[in-house]
Amino acid sequence: MEPEKEYWDIVIKPKTEKFSLNLSEVWKYRDLVVMYIRRDIVTMYKQTILGPLWYVIQPIFSTLMMMFVFGGIAGIPTDGIPHPVFYMSGIMMWNYFSECLGRSSGTFTGNAGVFSKVYFPRLVVPISGLISSLVKLAIQIGLFLCVYFYFFATSDSLHPNMTLLLFPYLIFLSAIMGFGIGIIISSMTTKYRDLNYFFGFIVSLWMYITPVVYPLSEVAAKAGKYGWIVEFNPMTPIVEATRYAFTGAGVFSWSGILYSTIIAVVTSIIGIWAFNKIERRFIDTV
Repeated sequence: MEPEKEYWDIVIKPKTEKFSLNLSEVWKYRDLVVMYIRRDIVTMYKQTILGPLWYVIQPIFSTLMMMFVFGGIAGIPTDGIPHPVFYMSGIMMWNYFSECLGRSSGTFTGNAGVFSKVYFPRLVVPISGLISSLVKLAIQIGLFLCVYFYFFATSDSLHPNMTLLLFPYLIFLSAIMGFGIGIIISSMTTKYRDLNYFFGFIVSLWMYITPVVYPLSEVAAKAGKYGWIVEFNPMTPIVEATRYAFTGAGVFSWSGILYSTIIAVVTSIIGIWAFNKIERRFIDTV
């Protein structure tokens, strides 16, 4: 008798390509993506008193603190935009970017226990992080719109324009940039753990070279020869474009959007290449 042939539904093979998103396999594990998204949303505030209200409280307190310190004590102008609208428009975009970056940067070190026991496409983790972060962003956008429509109805300083059509793309751009930079960091910190502290410090400083608490127009007037640092920042065009779309004030340029797009694409390509390379042997070093 001939030996009975074996048939397998799924065959796991080592990757041979240095650059592969393997989205078809991620799609097969879409139920796992949904599970990770639900876990991120539910467990974050599951054992807290206020629960999801923290999504609202955090931007409110951040806005009030910025109004007190930067708008009040420092007296930094806001291009004629009401302070709550000015600060909240920058905070919601920066928070989403930093959230995507943070979720992606912890892919390997934060999930080493799971990765060492069962196989599934590792990109499931950062992709689910990008999507679950959208929930937090949606709540903050809702809060921003409440404040925005109040000042829109009570003052004539807000002038929305057609750039609002770019807003979904600006959100997408923030996610892709956070994803790319995050998985680069995740790949580097599998071997050198102390880089976690270094990159955490860099990201916390990054916000201050992004026009979240000051308008870009003030950089040219007061930063002098150091103004190029803010202008070179790929998050600057995204934050400024968001503010310009809702208020009509600020600096908007297609070249800036193109620059941010190029940076987002390049960092994502480098990140996916590094991710695929480290994925083969990271369990030996984590």
